[in-house]
Amino acid sequence: MSDHQQRLVSLDVLRGMTIAGMILVNNPGSPNAIYPLLRHAKWNGLTFADLIFPLFMFIMGVSTYISLNKLEFKLNKILLIKILKRTLIIFAIGLLIAWFSGFLTLYKYFNWLPFHERMVEALSCIDQIRIMGILQRLAICYLFSSLIILCFDRKYLPILIVQILLFYFFILYLGNGFEQKSNNIIAKVDKMILGEERMYFDDGIYFEPEGVLSTFPAIAQVLIGFCIAKQIFATNVIVDKIKILIKYGIIFSIIGFILSFICPINKKIWSPSFVLVTCGIGCVLFALLIWLIDIKKYKNAVHCFIPFGMNSLFIFVIAGIISIITRRMTLVYHSDSLSLRQFLYSKVLAQYFGNYPSSFIYALFIVGICWLIAFILYKKHFFITI
Repeated sequence: MSDHQQRLVSLDVLRGMTIAGMILVNNPGSPNAIYPLLRHAKWNGLTFADLIFPLFMFIMGVSTYISLNKLEFKLNKILLIKILKRTLIIFAIGLLIAWFSGFLTLYKYFNWLPFHERMVEALSCIDQIRIMGILQRLAICYLFSSLIILCFDRKYLPILIVQILLFYFFILYLGNGFEQKSNNIIAKVDKMILGEERMYFDDGIYFEPEGVLSTFPAIAQVLIGFCIAKQIFATNVIVDKIKILIKYGIIFSIIGFILSFICPINKKIWSPSFVLVTCGIGCVLFALLIWLIDIKKYKNAVHCFIPFGMNSLFIFVIAGIISIITRRMTLVYHSDSLSLRQFLYSKVLAQYFGNYPSSFIYALFIVGICWLIAFILYKKHFFITI
């Protein structure tokens, strides 16, 4: 296997690890029985759960370098149409998943109505679905980062990244952005552009964690991934790649933690310190995987993540659909109406393992179902590009 192919294996493993992590975090057996590391920080702070999405954004930047480098970074009509098409598809899938969740919720709620009236009421959720979300953020960041890379002088990207993060910091600082309140500048802008009824509701306030303003530092995160890829793919010496990743991993992490004294690490607002620390961790983790796979030849130890990495977005979508169905599909057990998730968690697993272990085992069960789908696709060399 060539060095180029080996590097791609490292990237696929890292991508697969983030997808597995997303599925694990998003599917607890009970929202009241989640281990602290698998629970998102309430506001400021950083947990394992908070690391996963930004790592995927960082990986997107690395992948963007690989794909655009093959095209010599030349923007033409065909490439522009391809970028726009992919953006629209990913964004639309995100909206469809949000609609599907709302549809099943209302269909279950209006169970006393005749079928046709029940369908009409359930379909009406389309004007209340949440506009933003994980896939929608991925789509927007992919679009703007690709256009920035293709349309601007790439040697100035580090300067642009610093400008974006500084500009966003001052917006947060001047607009009460570090406070979890309704007058937070991020919440204000989202209410004005998205509408309160189409935002995420959490802790008693409407606050969109994938909102409009916080998309800017997320774009910077993708651009950092791109710049790191440019550095490591400029050399064919594996040890040099690891040194580059470790160097930037340490630099980003130190700057991010120092900055956190005036700019708290916060996923919900995607603070600049959050961007830097998670990019630093991403660099170190990427270096570790290259060391394991390319130097120590421990590919078998992490091979299980490759099927996830090869069909990452498709498996994430499938996981979202499975999650919605298990939470909305109901069955009657001893006169109790329970969702499929509640039944498996409380009536099966919790009877033997207790609350927290059962919640974790249920999440692993969902990961396992998704992995089986990914493995079948991988074995058949069937790769779905979204």
